[in-house]
Amino acid sequence: MAIINPSNKKISIFSLIMITVIATDSLRNIPISAQYGYHLIFFYIISAITFMIPSAIASAELVSAWPEEGGVYLWVKKAFGEKVGFFTIWLQWVYNICWYPTILALLATTLAYIINPSLADNKLYTFVTINIAYWLITWINARGVSASSKMSSITALLGTIFPMLFICFLCLAWLYKGNIPEINFSFNKLMPDMNATNNWVLLSNILYSLIGVEISAYHVKNVSNPKKNYPIALFSASAIILFSLIFSSLAVAIIIPEYSLKNSLNSGLLDAFALFFGYFNLTWIMPIISMLIILGIIGSVGAWIVGPSKGLLLAAQDIALPKVFQKQNKHNAPIGILIIQGIIFSILSFLYIAMPSVNSAFFILSILTAQLALVSYIFLFAAFIKLRYKYPETPRPFKAPGGNTTVWILSLMAIITCISTIGLSFLPPEHINLGDIYIYESYLIISFILFVISPFFIAFFTKKLAKTV
Repeated sequence: MAIINPSNKKISIFSLIMITVIATDSLRNIPISAQYGYHLIFFYIISAITFMIPSAIASAELVSAWPEEGGVYLWVKKAFGEKVGFFTIWLQWVYNICWYPTILALLATTLAYIINPSLADNKLYTFVTINIAYWLITWINARGVSASSKMSSITALLGTIFPMLFICFLCLAWLYKGNIPEINFSFNKLMPDMNATNNWVLLSNILYSLIGVEISAYHVKNVSNPKKNYPIALFSASAIILFSLIFSSLAVAIIIPEYSLKNSLNSGLLDAFALFFGYFNLTWIMPIISMLIILGIIGSVGAWIVGPSKGLLLAAQDIALPKVFQKQNKHNAPIGILIIQGIIFSILSFLYIAMPSVNSAFFILSILTAQLALVSYIFLFAAFIKLRYKYPETPRPFKAPGGNTTVWILSLMAIITCISTIGLSFLPPEHINLGDIYIYESYLIISFILFVISPFFIAFFTKKLAKTV
């Protein structure tokens, strides 16, 4: 959740493009999408058309009409009321909690490559490391010592964009030397087998890797001539995001066989770097690239760890949730929510101990994150339609072209994509070793249900408590 710039200073198209790219691009998803091989191009393009572009256009219009703090919570509340708004921001909050153990697992793996690569598959090491990192970042943010937006941009550029570009460069140099890639680049291999279940199970992670492009919409009020410049920035950023994700994923798939990737979801990127560096006798660079990736992860988690919590704080104040949800410290950080968030994080991270391997825990948390995120986006698109009719006279500096017909087409297409992808994501992947499939499905289904129904229980007990006071 971005913080809107309160000043009237206009930002350039280039700055808007970089804000969008930095908010969306992530190294975490590369090994997962690399499993698709050449097919990933098809899945990324389809996901961009049916989800990424509609979400950016919807958010741009909504934030230009209602630029106040609150984002998705504010829009859904205006469309459907406070209770539905609370449910939506709750989902946004919990899917971020599920995301932290996966991105910090990449941090733990990257750190292991500096200390001792064998630790990358050690469950206890991963559990301890991600908890230390998470609580340390939370403590720093709770004290109001967060990095500036400029520093966040620098860490993201050095720790995310640069590694993605660098691995693409290494891959091109490797291919130029005449090496044979692990994937077939023939045209008939571009289209996937639509009847193969595995080709659709991982689609939720492809969609999730494109979540965040709407962040730039929070800055639409600070863009000169938004009707013209915002679409330019949006489509330029979308192209950069797609190309960077596609080509960096292909670079990993080119040098690592598919059977190895499916057992190294959290370390696939680092394994690819190690192979490239070994081939070019550049192993001395591995600690440097590892430190840059760690820097990028810390910057990314630090930027997101308070944002969704502030959105939930607004909802807690609106519907009078228990005081623990409304508690703030002297730095105005939502300390009560941050503590609850941390407890849930630590419970979820225990999956790295309970599941058969780090790889299996990483996968189930990745799927759960994507599922909850896509549910929240269903309400975003529904609000996009509703608000066009409920507040037709509200000025919209940026407005989706084509009238209400475009709004319906974009929203229904995105909602159908979200619902179908959520359903498919419950199917167990055949090519990833997840141990006992019944345990895997039980963890996934029970966790999903608990997170979805928990806000209703909280609201119910809050109402009951209010009656007794």
